[in-house]
Amino acid sequence: MKNGSSAVTRVAIAGLGPIGSRVAKALDDGIEGLKLTAVSAENIGKHRAWLEQLDEMPAAMPIEALVDAADIVVECAPSRLVRSIVAPVVSRGKIAVVLSVGALLENEDLIGLAKAHGGQIVVPTGALIGLDAMTAAAEGTIRSVRMITRKPVRGLIGAPFLVQHKIEIEGISQPLKIFEGTAREAAKGFPANLNVAVALSLAGIGADRTMVEIWADPTVTRNTHRIEVDSDSARFSMVIENIPSENPKTGLITALSVIACLRKLHAPLRIGT
Repeated sequence: MKNGSSAVTRVAIAGLGPIGSRVAKALDDGIEGLKLTAVSAENIGKHRAWLEQLDEMPAAMPIEALVDAADIVVECAPSRLVRSIVAPVVSRGKIAVVLSVGALLENEDLIGLAKAHGGQIVVPTGALIGLDAMTAAAEGTIRSVRMITRKPVRGLIGAPFLVQHKIEIEGISQPLKIFEGTAREAAKGFPANLNVAVALSLAGIGADRTMVEIWADPTVTRNTHRIEVDSDSARFSMVIENIPSENPKTGLITALSVIACLRKLHAPLRIGT
């Protein structure tokens, strides 16, 4: 059912890969109070056929024009484009939904820009569970946070950290620990894989105190994250096994998390902080 409200919030999507295209289809199917008005992609031509099949085809435009066509811009693009997408949006007092969270560590001034102009950067839960518990614990004192990630080999091939250190993982037959360090270091070395670690760190004790292990594991078929938290209000651990999307670096649940985030905006009942 299409949105029938007279007060419709306009949504644009930057990037039409597996996540962006699924979010676009959900908006076209109908999310209360929202309307898909514009999209942007590096090669819009290859997406035009399915875009034309939507009930209401959004306008296709360059990234820099999205802010004029929408109240909310959803970033589903390569991390190198985050600044060019987010800065114009928050400087106009609008909302940017950011999936390439790791890029925020290299563009931390975007948070100040949003504050100065009344904009907002929203980070969906994505491939992680427990962010509500983490943000609640952060109101008190968190002593330690550790995340252990195990991914199928094909989802890690080509990561800058592996290339830089000449670590070969193709053909391994046993799980191999390929990284141990902070969330900041993990985000830099694995920019397409470790947005979850950055989201966890931003919700908790920061990118330099959140510790991360990464394993290339030929025995698993899902992207698996185990989080262990010790705080003055609770001690908790969480495990999630995400089914990879068409892009093996990204979990299928990530797109669903964005849709759930958007649906909350006008929901009469909102669950979770």
